Amino acid sequence: MPVQHLQPAPATTAEPEPTLAVRDLHFTYPDGTAALRGVSLSVAAGEKVALVGPNGAGKSTLMLHLNGLLGEPQDGSAPITVAGLPVTRPNLPLIRARVGMVFQNPDDQLFSPTVFDDVAFGPLHMGLPEAEVRERVARALALVGMSEVAGRMSHHLSLGQKKRVSIATVLSMDPEILVLDEPSAGLDPRARRSLIALLAELPQTMLVASHDLQLVRQLLPRTIVMDEGRVVADGPTSTLLADTDLLEAHGLAG
Repeated sequence: MPVQHLQPAPATTAEPEPTLAVRDLHFTYPDGTAALRGVSLSVAAGEKVALVGPNGAGKSTLMLHLNGLLGEPQDGSAPITVAGLPVTRPNLPLIRARVGMVFQNPDDQLFSPTVFDDVAFGPLHMGLPEAEVRERVARALALVGMSEVAGRMSHHLSLGQKKRVSIATVLSMDPEILVLDEPSAGLDPRARRSLIALLAELPQTMLVASHDLQLVRQLLPRTIVMDEGRVVADGPTSTLLADTDLLEAHGLAG
């Protein structure tokens, strides 16, 4: 019987599963406002991506969906996945540990008696032992350069310090993705530069909503433009921010 020679299997060119994937996401608020109209995007591990657009474009609504803060999708589907997990009610504890949400106003995030307590809140609710909680808090505060304020009350800090502590509260949960809403809003030039330097050093995948196009240029190699609940452009930051017609059409021209 002749020997059969098997041909080697063709090399696969399939791309790895994205860390974050959104497919045809729709959302309407109870008052009838259609905030998202079929948003689709994907973000690979380690990418740092800007989300820009005029007020009312749907940026914040999209971000709140990424860890289930607005509930499950209204049509019962699961159009969002994080590290391969669909964002559905049974998965929310895992999703919220993997997606660190940093709000625009740090006072919405800092509510405990001390900075230490704020940063420990997430790990404690993950059921971690005390020794590991303390280790995570120390590491997160060191990463954001705020170790010396662990015992202080958060409302006594400057805005720039509060923003750093807010980031520490999510870093203590060891997230895969950081989602930041207007991180430079209200900061003076020195605090803003310091924050940009911090974010540039962090290894996590990032999705950053911002009107600060200079921050976007400095920090985020890819930009997604949203308007009226839709993605209208997605590409290299240098290309999109040089397109004056695009910027003017979507309320981004300075």
